[in-house]
Amino acid sequence: MTAGSATPDVFGTDPKSGRIKAFLRVVMIEHSVFALPFAYIASLTAMHLDNGSVHWWELVLVTLAMVGLRTFAMAANRIIDREIDARNPRTATRELVTGALSVRSAWAGALVAVVVFLCAAAALNPLCLALAPLAVIPMVVYPYGKRFTTYPHAILGLAQAMGPIGAWIAVTGSWSWDAVLLGLAVGIWIGGFDLIFACQDVAADRAHGVRSVPARFGVAAALYGARVCHVITLGLFVWFGLGSGAGVWWWMGLVIVASAFVYEHSLVKPRDLSRLNRAFFTVNGAIGIALFVFALTDLVTRGLHG
Repeated sequence: MTAGSATPDVFGTDPKSGRIKAFLRVVMIEHSVFALPFAYIASLTAMHLDNGSVHWWELVLVTLAMVGLRTFAMAANRIIDREIDARNPRTATRELVTGALSVRSAWAGALVAVVVFLCAAAALNPLCLALAPLAVIPMVVYPYGKRFTTYPHAILGLAQAMGPIGAWIAVTGSWSWDAVLLGLAVGIWIGGFDLIFACQDVAADRAHGVRSVPARFGVAAALYGARVCHVITLGLFVWFGLGSGAGVWWWMGLVIVASAFVYEHSLVKPRDLSRLNRAFFTVNGAIGIALFVFALTDLVTRGLHG
């Protein structure tokens, strides 16, 4: 039964509720855990350096902006990729492929999400609003990337790097190279684990002409590239900590992150990807949350207050 049906469906007796639930599955709203903690780190660090107090309303607006833009990006990705998804056994059961959610409903949800993002940016400050349209561009380019470049992972990294930078600008209304360091760290980290994630689709990608590092160079090369990305990520986190005057709790957090990276890469081997989902979802989600907790503790001990 399609999402546009006027009769009860498998999601419940309310077709509208069914469409909303299907849309939330499409955009995987729970995966905001990957990027949102770093937006908070950027925001709170900027607040600490500004006047030492938490600006709660700005945090709310940053949250709305981040979730809105990410929701738009995921919806656009699923809509644009639905024909590719239909040819891949791993993704053939996605809602836009099976008809559990119509393309029209998905675009409607994406439109609402981007409006939320733009409104939040407008409420923050003029620079956020001026830069907001630029933030949308890589979100749309990314799903097309696998059609024209071997390195769509880099486009994803660029898209994700803008989160911490934007969150810093949301607080200060000005550019910051410290924020750029944090943004690059996040972008390269996510680009690196996207290399790992793409390894599971090598056979389907090669069969259907979808481009990626694993499809062109092989799984072993992609996993090596992911390790290099994560070493660079750690270096950038160190640089950010030095530039922002981080204290002992930040450095303790980086020890945890480094350990998590080592564990993540121990889970996946060129000939054994059976634990890939644990490496991708569990470990990477834990990295973001853990570093945020340590960063927040560090900022509070250094004088950040509500």
